[in-house]
Amino acid sequence: MSQSLLMPKATAVWLVDNTALSFEQIAAFCTLHPLEVQGIADGDVASGIMGVNPIQNGQLTREEIEKAEADPNYRMKVSEPKVRVAAVKRKGPRYTPISRRNERPNAIKWLVRNHPELKDAQIMRLVGTTKSTIESVRENTHWNAANLTAMDPVTLGLCSQIDLDLEVKRASKDAPAQAELNEGTTLMTAEEALARATARQPSDGEGGFEGDHSRHSAQQNEEELDADSVFAKLKSIKSDSDE
Repeated sequence: MSQSLLMPKATAVWLVDNTALSFEQIAAFCTLHPLEVQGIADGDVASGIMGVNPIQNGQLTREEIEKAEADPNYRMKVSEPKVRVAAVKRKGPRYTPISRRNERPNAIKWLVRNHPELKDAQIMRLVGTTKSTIESVRENTHWNAANLTAMDPVTLGLCSQIDLDLEVKRASKDAPAQAELNEGTTLMTAEEALARATARQPSDGEGGFEGDHSRHSAQQNEEELDADSVFAKLKSIKSDSDE
């Protein structure tokens, strides 16, 4: 059955008195033993219990009873509730058994050491402690700081592994962006800067040498062309004067 039956023995008393269901059907519906239902019918069991009508409290319908009375092999089912009451949310810090309360500082020390990204509010939810206790453990000013030992709160039974993983996942949502930011603002070491400068020098030197060489060759060609034209003019002038 998907829903639990309210007052099973009182319901069994009413079904025995007001229906033609078999003992096995009543026992299956009320989660009782058939002999216990037979004892109710004989008056040996639950003699002082007043029967409760499951139709009035909405856990059984008249159609379901008629179907079961027509078929001895049919097993009745509890009706779905028409109104669902929301579960009461627990407020305040997690309750910690008295036998485990002395272990909370050890759990706080483990969480601070292994998961520094956790906020104080998250540690308070996991362990059920106070912010002042967390600060004293983190700053090593706790009255019993010398005897504290980092211990997993899951092992100590202060929280479940699912709750711990959930809080760590929430705290690490912004961790990648923060890591990239830190990496971008980190200065390079002297060795890294020297290695990058050395890697750039051959390409810059080769490019500069080739550029200078090309410019020098162009100037040299222009000078050679100018000298030839000058000598040609001088030869022509000399031949004209000889004539």
